[in-house]
Amino acid sequence: MPDLAQWSVFLTASIILLVIPGPSVLFVVARGIDQGFRAAVFSSVGLAVGDMFQVLCAAVGLSTLLASSIALFTTVKYAGAAYLIFLGLQRILEKDTAAIEESPASSPAERSRRTLIVQGFSVNALNPKTALFFLALLPQFVNPGRGPAWLQILVLGAAFVALGLMTNTIYGRMGEKLGSLARRSVRFRRATRYVGGGTLVALGATAALAPASHGYLHATG
Repeated sequence: MPDLAQWSVFLTASIILLVIPGPSVLFVVARGIDQGFRAAVFSSVGLAVGDMFQVLCAAVGLSTLLASSIALFTTVKYAGAAYLIFLGLQRILEKDTAAIEESPASSPAERSRRTLIVQGFSVNALNPKTALFFLALLPQFVNPGRGPAWLQILVLGAAFVALGLMTNTIYGRMGEKLGSLARRSVRFRRATRYVGGGTLVALGATAALAPASHGYLHATG
């Protein structure tokens, strides 16, 4: 495992990267404004699960395959971008008073929770730049003489994901506080729906237009 000095550098670098507003931060802030703190928390959980999925991919070498194949990278990138844009447009076109259909399988709260987590997961799990981020960051702190590299990558990645869950939750609370200032206004609810959906569309467009060789260090955080 990394020694104390390596852990200190890694955690410091991770916190700096995570507090700088990036796609994940914008996502949870928009959710906090649009749907409140609860939605931001479950979205943060989904983002964390997506990040952990990418950490697992890095540990078993799938991220290396993704980084080495331009065709595969491009396919995953556009699939993820299209999904984000779809979610954004779906949110923008929602009716303000749209009711959630009842289903005997689960309550509206359970479906909402599951949807928020799945959508958060998709933001990071379908983002190849997140895979490249972990592939670039985590090996820098692996100590060859302190155990298997894959295990060290898992431990370092889990620490990063835990920190990310904390910072995203804090940002989600900030978004909720901002949204609560005018929660009773019909115009504000409509505006937040546009802001939330517009953020997803913007994230998808940015992911689709960004070149593969630039900016992946800001894919998370």
